[in-house]
Amino acid sequence: MNDLRPPAEDRPVAPGIPEATVARLPLYLRALTALGETGLRTVSSEQLATAAGVNSAKLRKDLSYLGSYGTRGVGYDVEYLRYQIAREIGLNEDWAVVIIGIGNLGQALSNYGGFRSRGFRIVSLVDGDPARVGEQHGDLVIESMSDLDRIVKENDISIGVIATPGDAAQGVADRLVSAGVTSILNFAPAVLTVPSGIDVRKVDLSIELQILAYHEQRKRLPGEVRS
Repeated sequence: MNDLRPPAEDRPVAPGIPEATVARLPLYLRALTALGETGLRTVSSEQLATAAGVNSAKLRKDLSYLGSYGTRGVGYDVEYLRYQIAREIGLNEDWAVVIIGIGNLGQALSNYGGFRSRGFRIVSLVDGDPARVGEQHGDLVIESMSDLDRIVKENDISIGVIATPGDAAQGVADRLVSAGVTSILNFAPAVLTVPSGIDVRKVDLSIELQILAYHEQRKRLPGEVRS
């Protein structure tokens, strides 16, 4: 039987909002925040699209899913639109996050101050190496994987970050799901299998570098048009 579902990027993740639009909302939010910091009070769709790195037609379509927040001939109120997008994304809440795998990457993520200002609070650091348990990192102490169920329950954690080696990632994902975590950000070089209803976002820095290498290679080919 044919699968008649639309492609993943076109499937709505909230009523009427496609996945691709949701993926661009943080770009608009970042652009609006930067514009607001310059003192700008209103912005046209063309200005906002340029700041976010998309075309204005796509931006207007994306924002139409949220409601009518623009005024013809005036544009968008920067602070009001920023608030509406932040609310739509869920950044008006305080999201508790656990990081699992406190190697170099895990430590760097735990030290990043930008999470807090964007509504994400790192409440626990967890590592599978018993020798690491008890180490102090900033305001947090590394805890044991054996305590994960308790950690998730006590801190009401719904988001887990996996920063382990690839061969450990699936087991960690299974433990997170079993503990009640329903959203996972995966930095490990592994494809995770999770039950329906669990959201996974993968960040693969090596793939991004490979894409850049592809473009660099094409720039050097004879006859290639350079922009």
